[in-house]
Amino acid sequence: MNISMFLQMAAETCPDRIALCNPDGRYTYDELHRAAHAAAVLIKESGCEYLVVLDTSSAAVAIGLMGAALAGVPYVPLNYRLTDAELKELLDRVMPALLIASPAQLERVGSRPDANIHTRAQFLEHTLSTDTLLDEIAEDPSAVAVQLFTSGTTGKPKAAILRHEHLVSYILGSVEFMSAEEDEGTLVSVPPYHIAGISALMSSIYACRKIVQLPDFNAAGWLAACHREQVTNAFLVPTMLSRIMEHVENHPAMPAPESLRAIAYGGGKMPIQVIEKALSRFPQVSFTNAYGLTETSSTIALLDPDDHRTAIGSDDIVIRRRLGSVGRPLPSLEIEVRDDEGNVLGANEPGEIFVRGPQVSGEYLERKAILDDGWFPTRDSGYMDEHGYLYLSGRADDIIVRGGENISPSEIEEVLMRHPAVLDVAVVGKPSEEWGEAVAAAVVLRDGYHIPAADLQAMVRTELRSSRVPEAFHFARELPYNETGKLLRRVVRQYFV
Repeated sequence: MNISMFLQMAAETCPDRIALCNPDGRYTYDELHRAAHAAAVLIKESGCEYLVVLDTSSAAVAIGLMGAALAGVPYVPLNYRLTDAELKELLDRVMPALLIASPAQLERVGSRPDANIHTRAQFLEHTLSTDTLLDEIAEDPSAVAVQLFTSGTTGKPKAAILRHEHLVSYILGSVEFMSAEEDEGTLVSVPPYHIAGISALMSSIYACRKIVQLPDFNAAGWLAACHREQVTNAFLVPTMLSRIMEHVENHPAMPAPESLRAIAYGGGKMPIQVIEKALSRFPQVSFTNAYGLTETSSTIALLDPDDHRTAIGSDDIVIRRRLGSVGRPLPSLEIEVRDDEGNVLGANEPGEIFVRGPQVSGEYLERKAILDDGWFPTRDSGYMDEHGYLYLSGRADDIIVRGGENISPSEIEEVLMRHPAVLDVAVVGKPSEEWGEAVAAAVVLRDGYHIPAADLQAMVRTELRSSRVPEAFHFARELPYNETGKLLRRVVRQYFV
């Protein structure tokens, strides 16, 4: 099965439903389907090997994704926030291509003889006005559907490969066809080059839900879009939800979006204080924590709305702390936690997270990372409790090795975040002649607060053992995150060099 079948099914079942709306216009499922076919013909005629999109969220993103699938060509959305040098390096890796870009991005691309270049406006004008169907639809489930470059938070971006069979498996296992009512709309504010943005498009199309695209996120604009389009569903990364909650706190008279029914979040660690505020401020909203990776076609574990309500309403510390977990594995997947020798660990024993299932690609253009038996080492560290809830500790590379002892940054961060003066914190390892690595903490204080480092050290010493006490502190105005909410620990480490 090809992912373009999701759009075909939606167009045949509810052709006149609004499929997509953004600042450029509103499009029905029938219009979107016809435009995808026109895009596929254009792609075929160009003789390109990739369809590359360099743009914010727009109709070109959805039409390009489905058109590339129909044509049997990999869809490659690029990060428009990269430097010119980084962008050129990625473009060189995906040529020859049909390239769709906004006018601002075209200036950065320049003239490329190896690219068939269209502006967003040109692409939309052609595909939305050309009434032609592709004669032969690509149907190979093992063909590459999407090629996503990883964020490169620890090095050169890798080209993650997602085949149709992986993406189809994820959607069929997590979404019911035409499950959305006609009045439902999902607000997509994550970048189109992120797996969450792609999965949001596919899942909403399969559910026949209206997709509201927000090209550039800001809290006020997000809330305004919720009110204007009567949004019922949304996906946010933690930093987005944090900014929304700050905006709401600073504007207490602002009414909550009454239409909003469900918010899923993921892509980074969610501070417990933020989700507690969100649950209190938006009691009518069902919250879901979705943990996934690009290499797994999106979500592999969920902390569902019932888990959130049970945890926030409990006085039991074990149940309450589930707000800090990413929930339990999807039914179609297996998850194990293993030590450095590959041994499967028991409950509450920290190690590296492995996942196996039909939606797991674990493949890069450069190499395959998936093991022969189907298990994929995520490079995320964490543990599972006795009830099957998964807790993340960070990337395996983030572990601090102090005098031969492995220390998880997250356990120290959780303690420091409980101090009323602390707004945000990141713990990393710093070089130490005595211990090999020592613990260091970058801290963001709330406005109007000042606290000596010794007080924070005493707090950690009281709740954890002395080896966990940070030896160095750096107080910053804010911490470095990428646009999808991932903390850039390599940048934080530079504070302590």
